[in-house]
Amino acid sequence: MSIVVEELTKRYAGHPVVNGVSLEVADGEFFVLLGSSGSGKSTLLRMIAGLSEVDAGRVLLHGRDVTDLPPAKRGVGFVFQSYALFRGMTVAENVEFALSIRGVSKAERRSRRDELLELVGLAGLGGRMPRQLSGGQQQRVALARALAHRPEVLLLDEPFGALDAKVRVDLRRTVREIQRELGITTVFVTHDQEEAFELADRLAVLSFGRLLEVGPPDELYLRPETEFVATFLGTANLLVGECAAGGVRLGPVEFPLTTRAEVADASRRVQVLFRPEDVALRNSADGLACPSLGEAVVEQRAFVGSFEKLRLRLPPLPGVRAIAPPVPFGHDGVWVEAARSQDQARRFPLQPGDTTWVGVQRVHALVHPGMKFLIASDVPLGRELAQLAHAQEIAFEGSPGDEGEEAERHGCDLVILTPPPREELERAERALRDGQHHLLLVPQAHKGQTPSRVLICVAVGEPGKEDVSFSGRLARHLGAEATVLTILPEEAKEGNRAQAERFLAGSARTLWRLGVTASTRIRQGNVRDEILAELAEGKHDLLVLGTPLPGRDGELSLGGLVEKLLPLPLLAELPVLLVRSPETVS
Repeated sequence: MSIVVEELTKRYAGHPVVNGVSLEVADGEFFVLLGSSGSGKSTLLRMIAGLSEVDAGRVLLHGRDVTDLPPAKRGVGFVFQSYALFRGMTVAENVEFALSIRGVSKAERRSRRDELLELVGLAGLGGRMPRQLSGGQQQRVALARALAHRPEVLLLDEPFGALDAKVRVDLRRTVREIQRELGITTVFVTHDQEEAFELADRLAVLSFGRLLEVGPPDELYLRPETEFVATFLGTANLLVGECAAGGVRLGPVEFPLTTRAEVADASRRVQVLFRPEDVALRNSADGLACPSLGEAVVEQRAFVGSFEKLRLRLPPLPGVRAIAPPVPFGHDGVWVEAARSQDQARRFPLQPGDTTWVGVQRVHALVHPGMKFLIASDVPLGRELAQLAHAQEIAFEGSPGDEGEEAERHGCDLVILTPPPREELERAERALRDGQHHLLLVPQAHKGQTPSRVLICVAVGEPGKEDVSFSGRLARHLGAEATVLTILPEEAKEGNRAQAERFLAGSARTLWRLGVTASTRIRQGNVRDEILAELAEGKHDLLVLGTPLPGRDGELSLGGLVEKLLPLPLLAELPVLLVRSPETVS
């Protein structure tokens, strides 16, 4: 193997940006690291190059441990997005630079320079200055310079990110041709899926510092193993269904499987994936030569060059939950993405508002991951909740304050703990410090009954949608009813009340879609006092509150409403679910 990475970890300010990544890159392979911004892909590449220190793990290049070696002794060439050319040097001098500092003779430098400029399509331009070149030409110079000293490994960090679309296409073809001609092992970082598909022999998908899947592009696209990869690589229709005797079932419809992930229990839930090109559209159910999802309404249509994209809205499918595309908050039904050739579009034209029958020609099943709960050992209610929610239980037996880091390491959805009253707020803040999980605080005086009546306190707006959605998922598993409460100031205008009513109506529809019986309520007055007045009626045994967004320093503080409510006697026996507000809204 040219490159072996073993359990690489890198932390910034105690936060892991690369988290225990292990992978291997074969000799002569074009390997792509793919992920969204902040996934850790560039940091991983810089650790391989020696440009970032390694906190844990090892880097081996051609069997040699280079973890502690400087970049110049690793035998790698590196190409940056910013070109990083020496502005005061000519093209020829830039290409020769790595050779001149290594003491290579002038004649040999010139020979190698001319060879590389011809290879990258810049022959005859050696006397120009970087400012006299286009962006694409400058990146070709950077590539030639990286190859000048004949590195064993070539590393490219989003090298085409600053270029326009046509130049990107031309350059990536050039890079692929050069890589094949030289047979050099190459690792290429990008967030562009089309780029990754076109270039990679194999690609690795990273998210939040973790390596999720590795494989050939077509394998990961057609047969992914995880929800993230299924929805990240291209457009996906992903629905939660269940196993059937000969395949999978979505509501009343059964589909035979051409591919499936390993499912141990034939009765368990599965995620059913089909791509837009797998969707068949006809003007009647009889015209479909594949299982039908039903009759849909065309919501959107887009012309995209050689093909047409459609978004379709189906009626609700009993027992089916949509993951992608997500159903808009407050809507019912199921959205489906379809793609078809222009020839198909001409033969059966469709416009927004038209109806069409929808069939699916091919599906792939993924094992449904369910939720993960990190449960402190002193919370008897936690295990029961996990069993009802079919969640994976992870026992926490570490030191108080380490819950957040442990939850992030396991990718948990919920942390359940019982902090001592005097430490409740501080420990809650520490538990929410890392990761994207939510937090359930179970008081020591709680009697252990499973919640059956949930009070969801929300502010009208985008963050409140996450409060409703996650609470609804949990309430569905518990078989609990829900009341969604919002509180307006005494001086609220009629327009504010109308907005709140629309939001609450959407909340009720969202909970209904999740299978939760829900009611809504508006109160006016002081937020703390009105929540206490609602709780005093004794109808609720679980309180849901949203957390504020982190401050400018990135730290989450639970001061304000949460700080005012938690110490009160009325909450001495009441579990409180703190739902993390999404830091980004899609």
